[in-house]
Parts: sequence; C-alpha cells; structure tokens
Amino acid sequence: MIQAVINRSKDGSIQSFSLSGHAQSADYGKDLVCAGASAVVFGSINAVMALAKLEPILDLGSDGGYLRFELPEELEPDAFSKAQLLLEGMLVSLQTIERDYSKYMKVRLKNI
Repeated sequence: MIQAVINRSKDGSIQSFSLSGHAQSADYGKDLVCAGASAVVFGSINAVMALAKLEPILDLGSDGGYLRFELPEELEPDAFSKAQLLLEGMLVSLQTIERDYSKYMKVRLKNI
C-alpha cells in the first residue's frame, strides 16, 4: 500500500509530504495506482520548482518506495502562494486516487 502523509503547519499550509510503500495493485510495470500517484507527485514537484521558482528539499529512497518533499524555510510570499496552490491541487488528486483505490493507497493529513 502507498502511504501518503501530508504535513500542515499551524497556519494550515502544506510544509512537507512523504510517500512510502508500493501499491501492488498489479504486476510491476502495469500498476496503474502506482503510476497515477507517481505522476501526480512528480508532476506537482516539477510544477512547484518551475512555477514557484524554488528548490525544495527532496529525499528519494534508494528502492523507489520512498519520497519526501519539504519546502525551504524562507520563501517570498508569491513563491509560497504558488507552491501552496500547486500542493493543494496535488492533495486533491491523491485523495481522488485514494477514494477510488483505497485498498492500495492511504492519504493522511498531519498537523505539525
């Protein structure tokens, strides 16, 4: 199962997130849940980097079953606003996958 943990700061903004595990909804290379979650997350990270013009803190696991994203501490207000909109869109997409494939993916919101 893919476990997504979205970490919100006290002001409600998304500060970081992590994904771990494997969906195992089909054979390797045919797993649509894994492909969908990966496309959403990597597309969102690329969009944050390109559109908000910031370099997030990333940790990619060695086996492809772990990813952690964290926003840098000091951000310009415009970059922060753009990043938040993109990350909220990512969350909606991940929750949609969870709704349709809850046996293979779980999204958890956590206040930090």
